[in-house]
Amino acid sequence: MSRLVVVSNRVAPIDEGKQAAGGLAVAVLAALKKTGGIWFGWSGTVVEEESQSEPRRTDVGRLTYATLDLSRRDFEEYYNGFANQTLWPLFHYRVGLIEVSRRTREGYKRVNGYFAEKLVPLLRPDDMVWVHDYHLIPFGEELRQRGCTQRMGFFLHTPFPAPEILVALPNHRELIRELCAYDLVGFHTQVDLRSFADYIRQELNGEVEDRGPEGGMLIHAFGRTLLARAFPISIDTENLVSIAETAVRSRHTERLKESLVGRRLIIGVDRLDYSKGLPQRFQAFEQLLAAYPEHCNRVSFLQVAPPSREDVPEYIAIKRELSELSGRINGRFAEFDWVPIRYLNKSFGRRVLAGFYRTAHVGLVTPLRDGMNLVAKEYVACQDADDPGVLVLSTFAGAARELDSALIVNPFDIEAVADALQRALTMSLPERKERHAAMMRTLRSHDIGWWRESYVDALTRAPYG
Repeated sequence: MSRLVVVSNRVAPIDEGKQAAGGLAVAVLAALKKTGGIWFGWSGTVVEEESQSEPRRTDVGRLTYATLDLSRRDFEEYYNGFANQTLWPLFHYRVGLIEVSRRTREGYKRVNGYFAEKLVPLLRPDDMVWVHDYHLIPFGEELRQRGCTQRMGFFLHTPFPAPEILVALPNHRELIRELCAYDLVGFHTQVDLRSFADYIRQELNGEVEDRGPEGGMLIHAFGRTLLARAFPISIDTENLVSIAETAVRSRHTERLKESLVGRRLIIGVDRLDYSKGLPQRFQAFEQLLAAYPEHCNRVSFLQVAPPSREDVPEYIAIKRELSELSGRINGRFAEFDWVPIRYLNKSFGRRVLAGFYRTAHVGLVTPLRDGMNLVAKEYVACQDADDPGVLVLSTFAGAARELDSALIVNPFDIEAVADALQRALTMSLPERKERHAAMMRTLRSHDIGWWRESYVDALTRAPYG
């Protein structure tokens, strides 16, 4: 069996593998333990001096962690710059927020080349290389230029924009050429896959062979043939069900229940980001209280929003906007013994969140654009099957393609989201159970193990050479 070499922007700390929150880390660790291999990427450390040091290697059984530090310049140009101020807004359809700079594009290429240079000596001829996310699109081409002929796959964890959005990026053709250096390119949804295929046809006049949802699409472009296919990422469903069953009795969950004093709970959990639709969500909750005043002093909304990229102006602005919104809404509706919105800029561990999800009567997941959104799946998995809560889910989240028994909403339609919250809060038990059971069937048949195995199997069968 070939070794698997996983490359991602960040490598999970060795001691956090078991408690990683259900996404990439869980899938990667399970795959690497099965085949043996390397997890390679940035250590998370920024050093002030320019550095070309060798990777730090730590062996844990058949798994090797190999990490590199980034210099301050590389961090600002590659990570804060092109990855997060150009590609992130572009891929989330926020063209007006894109910052275009040759300097950051060159930094992005430089760091990908640096990473590739340091990985090459660690590779074996029969390894399979699996590269993750928008930070590392050029990585495969950088390896090819250094003589690597291994099977290489790429998975994009964000949405992939429609061609008319993508062409707003200068040198967009170069970015897609880099993407086509892989043997397999994976996306979350058929929508993302079609956007990629449409770009190949419209902008490159390339050839696309559609093999159906399970077979993906064969792409002929830049003198290469590759496979592109949708692989919707998921969660460790049964493990999360088990965690939620015990977490509901934890100290944190008991404190939350006591603080509610019998009130119902709506919960949202999102990284603080302009793509998550948080201002619109706050406004929808405000509209719920205004349109359905019977919920005043009877429903609380808990929004957990740990900050990220705190030195980026757009993130500073969204944090300020949410603080002002929550203050205004609380000032309008609060009573001396009730605050409508509990807005927390902090993170909680996986087990604590599982208890919170199970306590909440409604899960409110309303991004303006999201590749998948695992919080939606985690909320469903954590529910008590005998008395489940209701998921209100944005149509613009990839998860809406699978969790179609949720209440699907347009997050831009504030009044419609408020009406969906009203429906969720008043839904009968039989309907709640029916909807929950349907979503759990999907989450059990398409869990994180299914995602991992589907991708790795497709990589072994993808066009090669």
